[in-house]
Amino acid sequence: MYYMGVDVGSVSTNIVLLDNTLKVIEKLYLRTKGKPIKAIQYGLEILSQQYDSHQIISVGTTGSGRQMASFLIGADIVKNEITAHAVAALEIDKEVCTILEIGGQDSKIILLKNGIVTDFAMNTVCAAGTGSFLDRQAERLEIPIEKFGEYALKSKSPVRIAGRCAVFAESDMIHKQQLGYKEEDIIGGLCEAMVRNYLSNVGKGKEIRTKVFFQGGVAANRGIKTAFESALGIEIFVPEHHDVMGAIGAAILGKEESMKTGKTNFKGFEVAKNDFVPRSIECKDCGNNCEVIAIKDGEKTVGCFGDRCGKWSSKMVI
Repeated sequence: MYYMGVDVGSVSTNIVLLDNTLKVIEKLYLRTKGKPIKAIQYGLEILSQQYDSHQIISVGTTGSGRQMASFLIGADIVKNEITAHAVAALEIDKEVCTILEIGGQDSKIILLKNGIVTDFAMNTVCAAGTGSFLDRQAERLEIPIEKFGEYALKSKSPVRIAGRCAVFAESDMIHKQQLGYKEEDIIGGLCEAMVRNYLSNVGKGKEIRTKVFFQGGVAANRGIKTAFESALGIEIFVPEHHDVMGAIGAAILGKEESMKTGKTNFKGFEVAKNDFVPRSIECKDCGNNCEVIAIKDGEKTVGCFGDRCGKWSSKMVI
């Protein structure tokens, strides 16, 4: 029997299965590509080739698309990314005090004390502090993103890059290339700039205490990890499954919920074959004029989200 966790983000959709000991048995890191519904269904289709629906005894969802994912697959609990990442980290090490997380489109810092989240901050505005910015620069330099960290570690004299803005950072990188600087020194400088950006924006005014975990897809970049250690003067720990920690946290929370209720809402892997279509509805019942997203399965509406008052999202079926 397995506990499923689903983390739907703008860049990646991550799905994990945990066993009774909360060990990761299966993990999928899928590119969302602007089609979260398709990404979720593709992930379920892959899992259905190895597992049966009755083996899934709980489901938790998180990420920016957590509500939609909940409607599609039948989640037992829906939690925000802050809670999910904190729960996953604490399962690994109860002494973790700070979580640095950098994803594809946003970054966040989570502060904990005695196993409880005491503060957090998020950056969803500046692209210069996200994984998608690194992806773009890797593509422009024609270097695989997987090797970005290796290049950064080779640098003996990192070039200072203006990293407070994605546009300025890219222009500065191009200028440095034209001046003949080595690629590894430019990449090393980019990693340092990204860390400066993170600490001055997301980490501004925050007390970063050890033990520190570095989570999210960008944690695979050893150049960023080294830059954090250099800037903070402390050791940074990268969990084994750093790229799917949100999904792991959601799975753990899903397990706890199913143990309370003794059942699961999971609809089964068969939903991978359903023809789900999102439809936009503008609610004019009050001055908020919310844009509500309805998820349609044929003629049936399986769920809605996007409203502020809960009038639509509280209805599982219309």
